Amino acid sequence: MMRHDLPADRWIKSSYSGDAGAQCVECQPVASADVAVGDSKERSKGAFVFSGVAWQSFVDAVKHNEFGQI
Repeated sequence: MMRHDLPADRWIKSSYSGDAGAQCVECQPVASADVAVGDSKERSKGAFVFSGVAWQSFVDAVKHNEFGQI
């Protein structure tokens, strides 16, 4: 699902993202324990919304290098 009505002040940027204007993905919690994920440079395009369980599974897979070198 896509959302376009998310508050700008609730986005959480990765600790790996610096302030040098690099592209980064941001997330924010939304109702029903879901997580919205969007591009910090293209917020007007909206954000994808995932269940909290699905998002945590993705984050865990990235942490454990389950995708290899992409």
